[in-house]
Amino acid sequence: MRKKYVYLLSGLCFSVLLTIVSCNTDDDEAKSVIPFTADIYHSVKGKKVAFHGLTNNAASWKWDFGDGTESSEQNPVHVYGEAGYYTAVLTVTDNSGATIAKEVELALDITPYVLLTGGANDTDGKTWRISNGHSGNDYFANSDADLSPFEGAPNPLPGGIFGSGLGMAEVYEDEFTFYFDGSYGHDVKDDGAAFSGLLYQFVTTGGAGIVNDGGSDFGLCTGLFEPETDATFTYAENDTMTTSSVYGEGGAISYEGVTTLDFSGNEFIGLKDFENKVILQDISSNSMRLVMFLAASQDYIGINTNAVILTFETVE
Repeated sequence: MRKKYVYLLSGLCFSVLLTIVSCNTDDDEAKSVIPFTADIYHSVKGKKVAFHGLTNNAASWKWDFGDGTESSEQNPVHVYGEAGYYTAVLTVTDNSGATIAKEVELALDITPYVLLTGGANDTDGKTWRISNGHSGNDYFANSDADLSPFEGAPNPLPGGIFGSGLGMAEVYEDEFTFYFDGSYGHDVKDDGAAFSGLLYQFVTTGGAGIVNDGGSDFGLCTGLFEPETDATFTYAENDTMTTSSVYGEGGAISYEGVTTLDFSGNEFIGLKDFENKVILQDISSNSMRLVMFLAASQDYIGINTNAVILTFETVE
């Protein structure tokens, strides 16, 4: 009987030993198959970003914050000096020397000016053009205090109206670039012409500058224009814009508390007419809406009668 117990005890110990060995083997195998991986988690407060390198089997970490600074910490906290758009890159290396790179796009403390120019460094710039799709807020207005809709014009403007409706599709091609340092670029494309007021062209060129008068029923056309070199723009918030208007007392009207864009020399954005200054009604990362003024009456040369309110889109 005692021998039977000895055999039973020996078998039990052997089973336990096998279980332990088996568990250890399983653990070792599990550890050996954990892949080398990397990902990024981040949280933002203003211009301060907390980065977390979510990695397996990494031996080292290298962060490039996209502003000229770096870190070798796994979970660094970085404060950017300027608002703007940045690409942060994490490169991790394992013990064999293999590497994985991950990146994250950041939009930090973005102001309307940064939305307009695309960044916070002097060389940063963003290019815009009139949106072919338009929006529900695009319309042809009177240059009165309320920018009321002009009777007889479609409201809102349907998509592609300058092309399919007026035969001036080239209006959607011209590009306007705003740089963070205040410089300004303008590309009128192959036709060398810009969206323009018809009366303006007759007054300034005798009509010789008119390229396409398809929009003549609305006082619009395209006209020859040579962009200026070394052009600049001025951005102003909470501005009071006083401009000519047939609806204003004494031939002028003021729009108070508006954001405006003004340009050096003869430059402009969108529509070339007697008034180059425009009102910026709304802006996001990929669209903005502008109010551009137009003098369209031969009875009031150079005095605004209308406004064209259009959406612009970014050019990728």
